[in-house]
Amino acid sequence: MINLDSPKKLRPLVSQSHQVAMNMLRPISRKYDRAEHDYPKELDMLASMIDGLSESGAGSGAGAAGVRRDGPDEDTGVRNGANLASVMSVAEMCWGDVGLLLSMPRQGLGNSAIASVADDEQRARFDGVWASMAITEPGTGSDSANITTTAILDGDDYVINGEKIYVTSGGRSDAVVVWATLDRSLGRAAIKSFFVPKGTPGMRVDRLEHKLGIRASDTATIVFDNCRIPAENLLGSPEVDTKQGFAGAMATFDNTRPLVASMAIGCARASLDLTRELLEQAGVVVDYDRPAITQSAAAARFLQLESDWEAAQLLVLQAAWMADNRKPNSLEASMAKAKAGRVGSDVTLSCVELAGSVGYSENELLEKWARDSKILDIFEGTQQIQLLIVARRVLGLSSRELK
Repeated sequence: MINLDSPKKLRPLVSQSHQVAMNMLRPISRKYDRAEHDYPKELDMLASMIDGLSESGAGSGAGAAGVRRDGPDEDTGVRNGANLASVMSVAEMCWGDVGLLLSMPRQGLGNSAIASVADDEQRARFDGVWASMAITEPGTGSDSANITTTAILDGDDYVINGEKIYVTSGGRSDAVVVWATLDRSLGRAAIKSFFVPKGTPGMRVDRLEHKLGIRASDTATIVFDNCRIPAENLLGSPEVDTKQGFAGAMATFDNTRPLVASMAIGCARASLDLTRELLEQAGVVVDYDRPAITQSAAAARFLQLESDWEAAQLLVLQAAWMADNRKPNSLEASMAKAKAGRVGSDVTLSCVELAGSVGYSENELLEKWARDSKILDIFEGTQQIQLLIVARRVLGLSSRELK
């Protein structure tokens, strides 16, 4: 029978993450929403604390906060490992602040790309590096297969040319994982990921964007002009397998989409928790023991929002659990991203409406969470792209057959 309780070994990590969100992120949330492009220096201390936790478990094969990543649980024969730990802890941290979580040193989306496609030697070489991920281009958004940035082999180096936009923490990270094509005539199969250290000649941060939400996190445009990197910085295999197609590069998304979905879960949970408090202060009590139809309209709407949130959360946990247990999760990752992205936007905006003028003002964080949540339905593949992927997987159709 399915067990919906949090795995016992992950509960300390979830509790620690919530404490960090409540005591370290939430108090500075408004400060860095207003001070866009200012680096949150408080995160350096937090990153040091996380490093300390990781080092304390390094000798026993432990991950963050002592979560073991090697092998199945003794009682169940299933793995509850790094992926499940990540989505659960990320959700708690985003209960504090999404933008600050995205600004955490050494926790960039590029790190997930390294974990997905790099070989063992590269993982060891790039361990501890803070890596952004550069995919989107001025003419290429969710359709990543149309990437025009090129990487041409020249002796022992690759020479990268192109422009990337909307690179999360692109101005702050130590390196950028760049998606580029080895040969445009070979289509999707020629798209590879490249590790480019910050400061490499030919790489420059062109500008930082001003945004609706997640203002604590910088979003950069990066230009590559004859940027030369060692050939060994191509992540994974340099071979172009036309039979495999885009699968190697897309494996990154199977890891990162549940993470982004968990960010939406955490932000929406913050809105629900605060809104319930504000409703109670106004004399509206949500009674979980009575049918919604017998309660006030505000309470009934709140119960509906919570049920949507729980459905999204379960999809996120399923996608992460499948990854831990070496099960293909492309369908489930896109389902989780589609559901959580939509629910996050709906929940945070609805909470603003339920709270009325209090929700719309800057006296509370509800309006900020509504602004922050919208990006979580866009980046790492928009809502529409996720639904398209789900339809292809369910119907067994290729990208050529269903566009």
